Amino acid sequence: MLTKLFLLPLFLHLILIFWVGTRMLKARVKAIRGGTAKMSEIASDSSAWPRKVKLLGNNFDSQFDTPTLWYAVSALVVALQMVDLAFIALSWIFILTRYAHSFVHTGNNDVPSRMRIFMFGLFTVAAMWFWMGVQLFFMR
Repeated sequence: MLTKLFLLPLFLHLILIFWVGTRMLKARVKAIRGGTAKMSEIASDSSAWPRKVKLLGNNFDSQFDTPTLWYAVSALVVALQMVDLAFIALSWIFILTRYAHSFVHTGNNDVPSRMRIFMFGLFTVAAMWFWMGVQLFFMR
């Protein structure tokens, strides 16, 4: 049961990825059809997309940056059978930061708020790696 509680946030991240990816695709198609972006320009320069499309694309890309550290530590925690309440709490905190980051990034894009949310998520993943190291090297 603990492992399921631990892994559920990873599945929620997949939902976020597909949600942002779908929004990005729709915005790109709308920009091309509406004439605010030209295929010949965006083919070689992604900065030619309208602002909202760029935000969605950048947010989609960010779902594969820091979360890779989260996926790696999560896989190790499960493989090493180390799932505990601390890992569950940290994993849930991290997914909440990913959703908050996405809403700010694709919404008003307030950079200071987005940076605080990002840093909180990054520190959360760092705490997961630290806790795994403590358990692995000092508690087993």
